[in-house]
Amino acid sequence: MTESATLPGLETVEPVLPVSERTPWIERGPQKRLMLFSGRSNPELAEKIADKLALTLGEVELKTFANGETYVRYHESIRGCDVFIVQSGNAPVNDHLVELLIMIQAATLASAKRITAVIPWFPYSRQDKKSAPREPITARLVADALESAGVDRVVSMDLHAGQIQGFFNVPVDHMTALQLFAQYYRDKGLSGEDVVAVSPDVGRAKFARRFGKMLEADLAILNKTRPEHDRAEVTEVIGHVEGKVAVMIDDMVLTGGTLIAGAAALREAGAAEVYACATHGLFPDNAFEKIAKSELTQVIVTDTVPIDPINRPVNIEVLPVSGLLAETIMNIFADESVSAIFAGENQLF
Repeated sequence: MTESATLPGLETVEPVLPVSERTPWIERGPQKRLMLFSGRSNPELAEKIADKLALTLGEVELKTFANGETYVRYHESIRGCDVFIVQSGNAPVNDHLVELLIMIQAATLASAKRITAVIPWFPYSRQDKKSAPREPITARLVADALESAGVDRVVSMDLHAGQIQGFFNVPVDHMTALQLFAQYYRDKGLSGEDVVAVSPDVGRAKFARRFGKMLEADLAILNKTRPEHDRAEVTEVIGHVEGKVAVMIDDMVLTGGTLIAGAAALREAGAAEVYACATHGLFPDNAFEKIAKSELTQVIVTDTVPIDPINRPVNIEVLPVSGLLAETIMNIFADESVSAIFAGENQLF
């Protein structure tokens, strides 16, 4: 006679305490687990963040079916965890956005305690208002979609407009690379009265003024018009730039049209050199080639989106943001202040 094995789940569980010592409740000490996952938009950045946090990325299966649909499955239990999903909005934008939504919903159905979407470059952020009749406000649409999927919190960097934070009903932590840029230029000796901070348009003037204070520099503003999408023209320079080193600052570089037109106008106004910095460097098509041939001495961006290291020209430099995002993630996990990272100076709009 052989003894049959007990099926899983039917094993006898021995009581922990005798009946006389039992209580009507079970106490459980505070237990929190942080798990970090990456989508396919910027896995290098996610790996760097995980390295700063001294952990490994969680295992998640991501693949695309033959008909273009996205499949997501977490390969380990995330029940009761603080889940952080790193996914930027770079091209292909729609694929990465839908993948993020599916990852959030999968985490919700897997009983994650709290889901934070770390979106360094927020997709569709340029369409934050109606600029013409019958246009959509797609930044609001993305916010609604993220909340519908089940996100509990959003972390992003240098949003295109401050009102995007108000599109959400969940907390939005707004990070900025302003201090990174200011420290970089100060280390290069570009600060003081011989330097002028330049806003590419009137809407970024407050942002540039804050940047100028960090460099102890004056402020100039470019009067910019857009005759069509992704094309910029600078009509005049407001401020004194003659004989100074001009440093333009913006939230993003797409085709480079704004920076190139601004550099030409600043040089014409007498600027000795023109530098530029922007948090998000998207660089589609022949943007690298145009920037390499422009009046720009150097362009600084961060790695919120992947930058092609092979075709990148020598006058484009990339600064890492993994340390900043790792510290933000840890403060959120520990329920500590996020604005304390910037000494309360991250309200830029």
